[in-house]
Amino acid sequence: MEERQTTLPETPAPEMPATSRRAGSTGIQAGLKLALGLYVFIGALQVMKAGAGSLAETLTGGGFGSFLTDNAGSTFGLGWLMAMVVLSGTPVVATALSLTASQPPVLTELEGFTMVTGGRMGAAFIVLLVGVMFALRGGAGERVKAVSTAVLALTITAVMYVPGAAIGIALLRWQGFDDAGFTFPGSFGGLLEVAYGWLLELVESWPPALLFLGGIALVVVSLRVLDSIVPKMDEHRFEGRLQWLQSKWPMFFLGLVVVVLTLSVSVALTVLVPLVHKKYVKRENLIPYIVGADIGTLIDKLLVALLLDSEVATRIILAEIIGVAIVGVAIMVFAYQPFKQATWRFQRQMVRSKPRLAMFTAALFIVPISIVIISGVVA
Repeated sequence: MEERQTTLPETPAPEMPATSRRAGSTGIQAGLKLALGLYVFIGALQVMKAGAGSLAETLTGGGFGSFLTDNAGSTFGLGWLMAMVVLSGTPVVATALSLTASQPPVLTELEGFTMVTGGRMGAAFIVLLVGVMFALRGGAGERVKAVSTAVLALTITAVMYVPGAAIGIALLRWQGFDDAGFTFPGSFGGLLEVAYGWLLELVESWPPALLFLGGIALVVVSLRVLDSIVPKMDEHRFEGRLQWLQSKWPMFFLGLVVVVLTLSVSVALTVLVPLVHKKYVKRENLIPYIVGADIGTLIDKLLVALLLDSEVATRIILAEIIGVAIVGVAIMVFAYQPFKQATWRFQRQMVRSKPRLAMFTAALFIVPISIVIISGVVA
């Protein structure tokens, strides 16, 4: 009797789900973008530092360049205007610290400090632009909400950074603060030489102005690359999740953490406009969030100072962090309600009519320009 052989059908190998393949591919792309963005960012700082040293004579020897950099008032206004033009404070911080850390230094420690402060004052300008865009899309009531959120952010930033800068300047003038600066271990400088020595040799014969301005452009490009891999902080992610964040301290720490994670105060503050527009968060509950974000944004700026391998640069950022943190924490602990009421009344007055809002916006340009001109003439 013949035995019949039965063949079992082959079981096909399980295929990886399309979503998993896409997630893996996306993860690899994000990793490559992160590596590229950081490499370009660090390299840009080295190029700016090299170009700044050669620009010393141009920027300090008289003329228009000297007019913009020859005193602390001028550099404050210059940093403010630069941040509004590039819609970010990080390139301004990189510029200020590079000019301070260069050999010979273009800016004094105080001038570098005030330029960093000015950059922080102007960086929040992007929030107003986003607020205007949302205002144009919404009804009459929604226009007020979008723009008033931006006015709140700009006002709170100014209120924190002006007295914070006064504390920071006092620290920089205190002899005991001279040893506060620090750098990466000495071996880090050798690592930078290995990674970027070829680049610095390639561009060493280029005009100093081209090196410096090219470095600024590379910083902007690298920040765009890094921003592209940051998780999108859109309003839909927050829908129904901020109900428990109505008290001041959770909102304060949320603002601080979001800035540190995204490495951008622009992202952290501009997300407030759609959140308010969609009614996920009340405007009056945003005040502690903005305070936390204004402190947190200085933490990633410390990395910029460390990458420049300069104790003066780290001392400038430390003084800024301490000064602004003292003001922010003092507001939250001792004067939260009066501060909340005052800033709320101010923004309501500014958005009450179009002429007042126009004057507020114009002041963002007029004030730094006036400071530059007056400081230059007096000096």
